[in-house]
Amino acid sequence: MLHYTIILTKLRGLYTTAKADAEAECSILRHALDKIAEIKSLLEERRIAAKMAGVYSDSDPPRKTMRRGVLMTLLQQSAMTLPLWIGKPGDSPPPLCGATPASSDYVAKQGDKVAARVKAVDGDEQWILAEVVSYSHSTNKYEVDDIDEEGKERHTLSRRRIIPLPQWKANPETDPEALFSKDQLVLALYPQTTCFYRALIHTPPHRPQDDYSVLFEDTSYADGYSPPLNVAQRYVVACKENKKK
Repeated sequence: MLHYTIILTKLRGLYTTAKADAEAECSILRHALDKIAEIKSLLEERRIAAKMAGVYSDSDPPRKTMRRGVLMTLLQQSAMTLPLWIGKPGDSPPPLCGATPASSDYVAKQGDKVAARVKAVDGDEQWILAEVVSYSHSTNKYEVDDIDEEGKERHTLSRRRIIPLPQWKANPETDPEALFSKDQLVLALYPQTTCFYRALIHTPPHRPQDDYSVLFEDTSYADGYSPPLNVAQRYVVACKENKKK
């Protein structure tokens, strides 16, 4: 009996030590992630300042001189480097984590990427990937640039025409509620374009590095939807419109 008690005491001590080590490691990782976020924020501030001054780098040339393939690569990199939200036990995912919407009073910052509803040349309206230039609290309107047409016409849009993009990826293994569900209607960035289109979620991500599999509305197919296509969490947002009739 005494031998059993000694073993149990040792096991409890080992468990306590392992738990403390794991908590310390989690704390270090969270601190590292915070530092990475700070660095990315500083780099973004420098990029915006350089853009305002008309100074560009090889890694971020002006859109009007950028080859299409380069722009698509930058968009893919932005999706891949979107930070994964890691909360403490019991924490709920914050706004703009995965499918979690922004708060009602949220205002996107200068340089933020958004989905913006604009009028096309033919008069039809479409959702495009855009970058916030400014926001006026007096008019409650944004000024945004089409990410694919920098240097061309700037769009002035009301808040209801702007949808902020996710700022964190949701972890399907710990926060599945922060992801869109199967068959949910969304706006998703069509691959190799800078336009968002209506789509249904075919398969949500199963692992943190996974993309959504979506079915885009497409009348050229018998059932009205395209075959499944992958779209990163970064470029999938809620669609407030009803499903097509």
